[in-house]
Parts: sequence; C-alpha cells; structure tokens
Amino acid sequence: MAEEILDTDQAAQLAETFHLLGDPNRLRLVCACLDEAVSVQDLSQQLGLSPSLASHHLRLLRAARLMRTERQGKRVFYRAADQHVRGMLLDMIEHMQEPGE
Repeated sequence: MAEEILDTDQAAQLAETFHLLGDPNRLRLVCACLDEAVSVQDLSQQLGLSPSLASHHLRLLRAARLMRTERQGKRVFYRAADQHVRGMLLDMIEHMQEPGE
C-alpha cells in the first residue's frame, strides 16, 4: 500500500485523520490511551480538560477509528484503536526526539 499512490478518497480520509490529530488536546488524549484503557473522567483530570470537552474530542477520535471504547458499568474507558495507531504515534514521537541534521 505504501508504494501505491493514494486515490482521491483515500487521500481525503488520511488527511482528515491527520487533521484530527493536529489538535493538541486530541493528540494528548490518544497518547494517554496507548498502553491502557482510561476513563473519560480520568482523562479529563489528567489533561486538565472539562469532561464535556474530553468527551467531544473522544467522540471525534472514535468516529475516525483512532479510539475504541470499553464499557464497565456506567463508566466508559477509551484506548487506542489498534497497534497501527499505537505504532504510528510512537514512531512519530521517536522521530521527533531524534537529533536534527
């Protein structure tokens, strides 16, 4: 797939995904859920966001298939959707931390 040229629809979908991750709060939410499922309440406290704002961002990320949910009773927990999302973000973090040329 990487060697192929994206068609217009694929390019638009990928651009929208990167657009969603371009918001610092949404990016921080995904990164906070890379290794374990975290409740909306814990995420909002950890990142200093209101629960309603955190929930709004999480809904967008879930709709884009970047996050998935797990319900335990009345609480909803979020985690990165899969290893692709986790790997992409960890690779980019590692890339950013490399010394520049």
